[in-house]
Formats: sequence, structure tokens, C-alpha cells
Amino acid sequence: MARDHFDVIIVGAGLSGIGAAKHLQDNCPGKTYAILEGRKAIGGTWDIFRYPGIRSDSDMYTLGYGFKPWRGAKSIADGASIRDYVVEAADEEGITPDIRFNSMVKHLSWSSEHGVWNVDIEHPLTGDASRLSCNLLSMCSGYYSYEEGYTPDFEGMADFNGQVIHPQDWPEGLDYTGKKIVVIGSGATAMTLVPNLADDAEHVTMVQRSPTWVASRPETDATAIKLRKFLPEKAAYSLTRLKNTLGQQIIYKQSREHPQKLRDGLVGLARKELPKEMVAEHFTPSYNPWDERLCLIPDNDLFNAINNGSVSVVTNTIERFTKEGLMLTGGEVLEADIIITATGLNLVQLGGASVSVDGERINFADTWTYKGLMYSGVPNLITTFGYINASWTLRADLIAEWTCRLIKHMDKKGTHQATPTLRPEDADMEAGNWIGDFQPGYVTRTQHLYPKQGDREPWINSQNYAEDKKKMRKAPIDDGALKFTTITKKPFREELNRVAAE
Repeated sequence: MARDHFDVIIVGAGLSGIGAAKHLQDNCPGKTYAILEGRKAIGGTWDIFRYPGIRSDSDMYTLGYGFKPWRGAKSIADGASIRDYVVEAADEEGITPDIRFNSMVKHLSWSSEHGVWNVDIEHPLTGDASRLSCNLLSMCSGYYSYEEGYTPDFEGMADFNGQVIHPQDWPEGLDYTGKKIVVIGSGATAMTLVPNLADDAEHVTMVQRSPTWVASRPETDATAIKLRKFLPEKAAYSLTRLKNTLGQQIIYKQSREHPQKLRDGLVGLARKELPKEMVAEHFTPSYNPWDERLCLIPDNDLFNAINNGSVSVVTNTIERFTKEGLMLTGGEVLEADIIITATGLNLVQLGGASVSVDGERINFADTWTYKGLMYSGVPNLITTFGYINASWTLRADLIAEWTCRLIKHMDKKGTHQATPTLRPEDADMEAGNWIGDFQPGYVTRTQHLYPKQGDREPWINSQNYAEDKKKMRKAPIDDGALKFTTITKKPFREELNRVAAE
């Protein structure tokens, strides 16, 4: 008979979910778990997005797992290679059999009486519904809606005679050879798409409302290649991972402490590849680096496409769509056969699932973030959200480690419920945005849906890897803000133990 109660349920079989399962297997080997994946495949983001040139914008030595060395030739890897890496990790670690595919989590309800989460699931292939339960939830479902990406309500979109495509919904087999393409946006997706489309299109025009900071780096990591020649694989990988992690931290620290120096450096690098007038107009933002995410381009591919004439950049606002293409403010029309709206994502909480605690619906905007991984008043629920200023997996690993520390602490103390709870001394906390000093559109549109950040520990959502390592690995679990409760309703607990033992 299929088990329907687990110690831990992990939601999401992407990069974070597979990593969380590996940590759980290694550090809490006696615990039962299942991974619920709403789609039919492993990989999450790296399986969903299939647009031309899809790749990481972080190096794979830090985006990859600590337990599995990245063996690919490219440090900046394509989406298919990353997806294969995650699938391989799940297979090698024996995690794949514990994944329940086509299991979309719709509602989560906590019972303090019984000390369990009830997880209501819809199965998209059959339309059936089912319920599982667990003691602790590890939400690794990402931060954006899998249903559709964000496209502004541009005037006249229905008038356009060509195709309008969002990268999240890329048509399989789309032939754009010899086509005139306009890409709206200049974030990471656009920076990836544009030079790749230019290889086959007649011409590609990237339209941006305002410039984005761009940095080029080699597609391969020369240091990693050298270390592999002289050191065992794991040692070479660990050293490269450390080098790149420190590099990320140094650049971000500089962006906060000496923003003008970093601005000047990025402008100087761009001027080595492009005319200074073009850099001034199209690649010198008004905001400081890392107020929005810094876009990475490998081996100057975007700059090279601009220089060879296959790509143009336009900095202007859009008046409306026309039959022929886009009309810009001022009346200029950009003709297009295809218009791609690389305009961002729709952010959601917990994969879009609704949440209730003891029958009361939770509005996350009314909660306070606990260490950036739990919510005040919400027991036994941990959310994985990586860094905005470094590789996602660095923080996902720390959260998975902390989760295992929490589980072992509760077992040792004989408690069943851990609830972040504001202390008397927290009553005067000043509320801030869940992610401070980060203002891209996809975040500012939805900050009001997220928990508040406080002005003191542990109510801070840190974006500092060095600080997080100390807090996640060394700081006491029982810190006075995490309230522990023992569930005493023995008949139900005994039934759960019986089911778990089957």
C-alpha cells in the first residue's frame, strides 16, 4: 500500500528540491520523505524554459551542488546540460524513486492538534485529487508561476500581424530563420536570447525602457581547467567553488560600499567592446550595480552581435503595437515578424498553493520572515529562496543544512512543532521589504505579497553568504524566537508512527 504520511514532504523536483533530498538522506537518514513535482519531469526552471540559448547566469561551480562536481566544459552552461546534471544527481543519489510526478500542490493546512501538515494535491493528467500528510514541509517550488510569464498590457497587441511570444512559452520547433525579430526587455532572458536569435534571424532589435548593467566573462573557467589537471576531481571542484563564491561576495560588497568605482569599471569594460556613445546611451544605467541583478554575457556574445550588425539596441518606451511591429514614443516604428516579450515573471508564494493554519487562511504579507526561510506564526514550513546577488544553490544548500539541524534538534528535545514567534522585544521593529535594495520590476510588482523583513535578527532576510554560513550552521536553533511545542494527542501520534513504520 502506498504510504500517505511522511516525516518530510519536499515540494519541487528542481535544483533545490533534489539538493534538499540529498541533505535529508545524508543528515537525517531515518526520516521518510517524498518529493511532489507538479510537472512530469525533473529540472524545474531548467526543464520549463526551452528558448534558444537558455543558459545559467551564474557559474556552474557555485550553481552546481557541493556534493556533485560539475564536469561540463563550460562554466556558463546551457539549460539542457544543467537539466541533465540535476537528473543525473537524482538518479545517482537514489532520489528519483521518491518523486511523485504530476502532483500539483494546491492547498496546505496545518493542524496544531495533531502536529501535521495536510497536503492537498491535484493530478493534472487525470483530474483526480489526493491528500498526503507530513510533519515538516520543505517548499522548493521556486518563486514564479509555472502557468505563464509576465507580459504588460501593451496597447494594440491584437493588431500585430505577426507572432507574440513570451520566452516561458516558447513554441517547439519555431522557425525564425530570416525573420525580423524585436525583443522587448533587457534582463537576463533578453541578454541570452538576442545573440542566439541573431545567428539565424534577418535582424534582432532589443528594445529597453532603460539600460541594464552588463558584464562579460569567459564561458570557460581557466582556473578550474588547470586545477583539474593537478588535483583530484573533488578537491579541484571545491577550490574553484570557493574562488568563485569569494569573487561573487567581493563584487557585491563593492557594489554596496563603492558603487561609483564599480560603475566606472563596468562602463570601462563595455567601452573596450563598443563605441563610447553607444555605451553611454544603452549600457549605462541610472541605478547602481546590483540594485537590480547584474546581467552576465559569456565571451562578449551580445557585444559581438552588435558589432557585426546582426543586433541593434533601442532605448525608448513603447507607444503601442501596430500591424507592422512596435511604435515607439516619438512615432518610430520597428518592423517585426516576431515580437518576444522578455518582460519578466509572475512571482507567487509557495508555488501558488493556498495555506491555512488551524483553519485560518495565511496572508503572507501579514507575516515576518524568519531568517528568510520561515514565516512568523506558520509552523514547520521552510521555504527555499536563493540569493539575488550570488548563485541560487549556495543559499539553497544552507537552508537544507539548517532544516536538518532543526529536525535533529526537535527529535532530541521530543518536540513536534516549531513556530517562529515575535518576542516582546520585537514589538517595535521597523518593517522593511522582504528583499531590500533590489528593485527589478518582477520584484517590485509583488513585494506586497511577501513577508516583512525586520531590523534585527532573526527577522532579517540576509543576502550575505558569509553571514548566512555562520547563522545557518552555528547559531543555536533554540534562539528564543522559534517556539517549540510538544503534541500530546497520543492516539493520533501513535497512528502516524504506525503508518510510518509500514
